Amino acid sequence: MDRPYNVLFLCTGNSARSIIGEAILNKIGAGNFRAYSAGSQPKGQINPNTIQLLQSLGYDTSGYRSKSWDEFAKEGQPKFDFVFTVCDSAAAEACPVWPGQPMTAHWGIPDPAEATGTPAEIALAFKDAYRLLHQRIGIFTALPLRSLDKLSLLSKLHNIGHMEGSTAKVTETN
Repeated sequence: MDRPYNVLFLCTGNSARSIIGEAILNKIGAGNFRAYSAGSQPKGQINPNTIQLLQSLGYDTSGYRSKSWDEFAKEGQPKFDFVFTVCDSAAAEACPVWPGQPMTAHWGIPDPAEATGTPAEIALAFKDAYRLLHQRIGIFTALPLRSLDKLSLLSKLHNIGHMEGSTAKVTETN
């Protein structure tokens, strides 16, 4: 592959987790990955706690905005190699058909935007979401993507989604 892998992070509101995932992957995967984010029902603005957290960690947040996944289903948009849902409601929705049939996985984590309590408790919820996403994205970027067959890679992507802090329901089959 002679271009970076294109990755789309999806959530319902595109105001917290998907934006955080986009920011992290663009930073730690620079040159090898290009991340984007979108929502099925975008809030229209990024949660202020998301902006505050990312800025406190040295991210430039000027280019981020809450947007619909419909923007990426149009002609001329990036062809995605990977699509990750980071909230359970977006994972259950019927997604658009993405050109190129990207590999998909659900990496659900608790929604920090639903946190209640003191400002410190809410900030902690955002930091926890960041930590969980950073850990998963770090493992993802370390995978030998070019040497794994599709089935092995898909298995690894799903395993990442079931790491500590996952909201995904684990089902067992006998």
